[in-house]
Amino acid sequence: MATRSRIAIEDQTGKVRSIYCHWDGYPSNNGRILFEHFQTQEKVESLIKLGSISSLDKNVEIPEGVTHNFGSPADGIVVAYHRDRREDLEIRDHDSVDDFINSDVEEYGYVFTAAGEWLCVDAHEDVRQAKLLENILIKEAE
Repeated sequence: MATRSRIAIEDQTGKVRSIYCHWDGYPSNNGRILFEHFQTQEKVESLIKLGSISSLDKNVEIPEGVTHNFGSPADGIVVAYHRDRREDLEIRDHDSVDDFINSDVEEYGYVFTAAGEWLCVDAHEDVRQAKLLENILIKEAE
């Protein structure tokens, strides 16, 4: 069963853009991948530009000579609906980080802030609150 999530980025004006991710959205998987492999504005931008994705992985780009598509994905590469299955490009706009947090983040929402920090929101909680992803990962490791 899928654990759906949304992954977002805040720009310098405070606006946020997000994409859907179908698989493994929980912090110990997608959260860890984002925290460990998407630590720059440029790398997160390259992920968001793909539009909605089926599964997150540590690399966005397909290396030359590597076969990668939706039906036969290469190890370590994000599987994207638009690029890899030729579906419509879907990216949502939000007015702010708070707007994103209070939107339909699926089950988990992640936002890379303009300050360069990853925040996570768990939609299962009664009161939605963005928490530093780093702190969530540390607590899970204890």
